Amino acid sequence: MTELHPTVEQAQALIDFERYDQALALLGRRVAEDPDDVRAWVKIGYCRFHTDGPKQALEAADEALEITPEGYGALMLRAQAMTDDEGWLNVEPSLLREAVRVAPHDSYARATLADAVWRVALVRFALARGGGGKLTAADADRVSREAADLAMEALRLGPEDIYAHEVAQRIASASGNETVSDQLDEAILRIDPTHFEAVARQTKKAAQAPGVSAAQAAELYADALAGHPESPSMQQQLDQATYRLLRGTRWLALLCLIVPAAMIDLFPSDDQPSPELPLPIGQRLWSIVIMAAIWAFGAWCRYRRLRTGTRLNLRSVIRRGRWARVVAAQSGWAMACVLLMAGCPWTDLSGPRLLFWAGLAPMAATIWFDRNKAR
Repeated sequence: MTELHPTVEQAQALIDFERYDQALALLGRRVAEDPDDVRAWVKIGYCRFHTDGPKQALEAADEALEITPEGYGALMLRAQAMTDDEGWLNVEPSLLREAVRVAPHDSYARATLADAVWRVALVRFALARGGGGKLTAADADRVSREAADLAMEALRLGPEDIYAHEVAQRIASASGNETVSDQLDEAILRIDPTHFEAVARQTKKAAQAPGVSAAQAAELYADALAGHPESPSMQQQLDQATYRLLRGTRWLALLCLIVPAAMIDLFPSDDQPSPELPLPIGQRLWSIVIMAAIWAFGAWCRYRRLRTGTRLNLRSVIRRGRWARVVAAQSGWAMACVLLMAGCPWTDLSGPRLLFWAGLAPMAATIWFDRNKAR
């Protein structure tokens, strides 16, 4: 391979710093001097790709391919420009196969071919079936075999190639092969511990595993969000976990609602008549102590290990989310009813019964129907 012209080398340095306009000026002078400099045309194409768009990049790729029809850089530039301009279905498979033939040991070209073959195969299968029904993992596995083989070959050629791992992971995940998908995610994170998609997938899997509490899930999502603070999907997952955590306060309020109801025996029977009213002040204070213990223990279990960021998000969810405010209000209203039931010296059961149903009804109306609320 011939060495780069010094002007093209200077342009590449500018491209590395994303100074595309200055690089284009240098490369324009270079092709004016030597219109047959293929690598100058390819770099012009990449600069135009980032400044003017894929159509202008295609024109530069065509100029390079006219000079050298088997130029690897020009073939890959054209494939990338076509993908961003018209989508994967319009990428010519022969173009990528030619790039693989020209550079048989290049993992990126083979991974790109695997990506294209996989996407096209899925779309064609869906169109052939008439678009009806959901694509099953078995269907995806059957139509993805060629792409999977290409992806595995790309991994063999480039064991440290992130893109090859990404393509192989997407194919394995769509085909229902969770074991391979997880192994590929682990490999991606070994190469790049900050890889957002892999971090998000592994975090979601860990947070949704059986036995993981809402507090633990919130902590996992908060850790992932710390590395990618601008991620709306991670923020949404954190909000959902935080909301699950908040919903638990209603169960504490419901438990507290039962304590004075049991002490007063709101629903007596012939076998078990209600105690003489009003209850002694010591008994009423004792019920309040029990409720305070329930809240103290519940809050200790749920919130004692929460990090500052998760606690702040809890406040943020209450401030931003209508349903979160509803949950907080229901818990507060129920506890107000509980304190009135336990603290007042009632002489008959009508007042405590009214407060019991007033505290229970709002929670009973929504507690089973808002599990998926995140706003």
